[in-house]
Order: sequence, then structure tokens, then C-alpha cells
Amino acid sequence: MIVYDSALNVASAAMGAVALSASDEFFGSRDRLLSHIDPVFIPGKYDDNGKWMDGWESRRKRGPGHDWCIVRLACPARLQRADIDTSHFTGNYPKAAGLEAACLSGDPDEATVWMPLLHPVELTGNSHNIHSLPDCGVVTHIRLNIYPDGGVARLRLFGTPRPVRNGGDGVVDLAAALNGGRALVCNDAHFGDARNLLLPGVGARMEDGWETARRREPGNDWAIIALGQAGIIERIEVDTHQFKGNYPDSCSLQAAFAPDLPAAALVPQSLFWQELLPSQKLSPHSLHSFSDQIAALGPVSHVRFNVFPDGGVNRLRLFGRPLPQVVPEQEQGQ
Repeated sequence: MIVYDSALNVASAAMGAVALSASDEFFGSRDRLLSHIDPVFIPGKYDDNGKWMDGWESRRKRGPGHDWCIVRLACPARLQRADIDTSHFTGNYPKAAGLEAACLSGDPDEATVWMPLLHPVELTGNSHNIHSLPDCGVVTHIRLNIYPDGGVARLRLFGTPRPVRNGGDGVVDLAAALNGGRALVCNDAHFGDARNLLLPGVGARMEDGWETARRREPGNDWAIIALGQAGIIERIEVDTHQFKGNYPDSCSLQAAFAPDLPAAALVPQSLFWQELLPSQKLSPHSLHSFSDQIAALGPVSHVRFNVFPDGGVNRLRLFGRPLPQVVPEQEQGQ
């Protein structure tokens, strides 16, 4: 069984985060900083500028100042911790790094006022440098400062997306990661992470979806998902794109309204949740949409996604009407 972190990496390119600009990226593109794939080291791989490294890397600084990279988060979020990952950078990592934040309606410019988020901390090479972050409210952009120069493999910023706003009669994807949906636990993710189910867009490869190992015993595979906001589900999409000889034969969903249920109780309790979607046959490399088959359970906060007996699914969408939610005063008007 795999239990996932409840916080989301809102600095992931797979979620939609973008590295907008950098002071220097001579040895390594800033875009690599936000890759959702773990960094790799390829011995003997060089490009025109030198050794190829899987990360953002600036040239050796020969004057005053320091290098920086500005990132637009995938969505407005409250941040909890940072992972400044220097994997495979040994003699070329920065000695220190810090973070600044801003909450903007557009992208930053020279007049942007940045607020301190993580005061400069010493870094260790070839390591996950993990630091807790103070709650400074909802932010949209981050500036990573490195001192004085060097390479960072990945920047991961874990937090909670701003709650889904109730758009009156509007229907939203309550399970979308960008709306705060989270895969909490699954029984197997041998070939693909269950959190991929909730990412925006459609995964281009099988590894971009959720895929389990071949089942050799009775039963079925499953994943438990917390909606970003409780609501009434009206339409379900199960997308098996890229899964052609390894898609599940069928799927079903169970659901419950259990916003206060501790994570440890979710798995045993989910066995007895009501059926939201009875078993439905699936096809390879296809988008399946269900609405008439959905049971009228009222508001739900969690679902258990069952696949029979095993296999891979690219994306799961749960469209519905969110319940009204009180917005904290500090977020109003943002």
C-alpha cells in the first residue's frame, strides 16, 4: 500500500508551473528545474557548453551578485515546505539558497515587491534540502535565489491550492489537482503514480498515468481520492489514453462524505462506502464519460476508484457542483 503526502507540489511543470526567467542558464535550462521526473545523471553526456546536467545550472560567476530564477506556480497556493534538490550536483552546487514570494494577478516585473519566504540557508550537494516554510498566505510566484551560482536539479514547493470557488451553478472538476484534489492512498503504483490521475491535460506516455502491476491473485486495485472541495458529482470521465494492451477491464467508484475522517481510517472505511458508479466496462486508449449511471448520493468528499482487476488509467475527472465554502478573510479579493 502506498500512502501519499497530503500536500501538492505546485512548482511541478506537470501541474502547469512555469520557470519564467533566470539570471543565467548557461549550463542547464531553467525549465529542467520544474520537471516532475526525478533527476538523472548520464555519464559522458556533454553539449556545446559542457557537461549536461539534469537541472538548472548557471555559469561560474566572476563578479558581485547572485543568480536567481522566477517561477509562476501552477495555481495560487499556501506553501508549507520546499525541497531544493541538488541531486547529482557535487562540485557545482550553490553554497546557499533562499526563496522570496509574491501574490500577483499577472507576472512580476521590475517593480514587483518580493516578500521573504525562506531566508538563505546552506545547501548540501547531491541531497534533498528540505525546509519548512512560514504561512505567508496565498502566493502565485516564487523567486529562487542561489548564492553565488551553480546548479539545482529540482525545486519542489509543497502546499495547498487555494480552495475551489463556488461559481454559482458552475460545474468544476472537483478531483483536479489544480482545484485541490489529492490521491491519498492506493494499493499499488508499480508502473505509474496514482497522483497522475488528477493532473491537468492528458499524459503523453503510459508513465504519465496510474498503472498497477499485473495482478496474480483474486481482488482488484484501487486508489482513494480526496476532492478539493466537497460537492455533488454529476459527470465522471475515465480516460485510458496510451493504455492499449494494459487498460483495466472495468471500473467502479464508491464515495462518502467524510471530511473529518482521519487518513488512517480511510482504507478500512472505504470498503463500505456507497456505490457512486456501478461497474462499467472500459476500452483501450479511449475517453469514457458517465452521467446517467451515477447514483444520487448527495454531497461527497472522498471517492474510492476501483479498477478490475488491474491496469492503467491516464486521467480521472469528477465534475460536479462544489458546496459553498467560506473563504478566509486574508484570501478575499485575491
